[in-house]
Amino acid sequence: MTTKPSETPTTGHKELETITPPAKQGGGKAQKEVFEWVKALAIAAILVVVIRYFLFAPFIVDGPSMEPNFYTGERLIVNKIIYDIRQPRHGEVVVFHVPEENRDFIKRVIGVPGDKVKYDGDNLYINGEKVEEPYLKESIDAAIAKGEIFNNQGADRNFPNENFQTDIVPDGTILAFGDNRRNSRDSRMIGYVSDKQIIGRADVIFWPMSKITFVKHG
Repeated sequence: MTTKPSETPTTGHKELETITPPAKQGGGKAQKEVFEWVKALAIAAILVVVIRYFLFAPFIVDGPSMEPNFYTGERLIVNKIIYDIRQPRHGEVVVFHVPEENRDFIKRVIGVPGDKVKYDGDNLYINGEKVEEPYLKESIDAAIAKGEIFNNQGADRNFPNENFQTDIVPDGTILAFGDNRRNSRDSRMIGYVSDKQIIGRADVIFWPMSKITFVKHG
């Protein structure tokens, strides 16, 4: 007699296990870092635009009109917001645009609205009182040592003059002269400067590095 090996019946099916691999963390972290860098750069760019166009601006001195206090090639930081807060003051160094000449000037505030101004030789009078100009002392002393007047050239060297005979500074304007009175195209030739044309106040010399300093006003 031949016997067959008995078969053990199965009562169920074995379930298959599905294993999901863990997500790759490296790619997500890298993407996050890239996003943070892009965000930081975008914020920096916005700040540069805001600072450049609304708060401060660079300016390069071009010409001898402000010597010996400022020289050609010096780079300045101009405060563009200060005159949105208050009016210009005597002795402040300002940068303004001259539409007729399509360029920017750097000069010093001599008169503000309501001032009666007279400039004769090296003597400045505001509202009938003589005013000292300490920023011109070096130049005036050098001229005196030579037996000269510092402000000694041209029919329009004084103020008022044949170009502008109104000696009271109108509202909404300033009177501005260069420190180098012998060689400066300023309010004696171009007239009063409108507040709307003032770009701001020169506050810092930042180049060349040997001359880094805050600008002295008055």
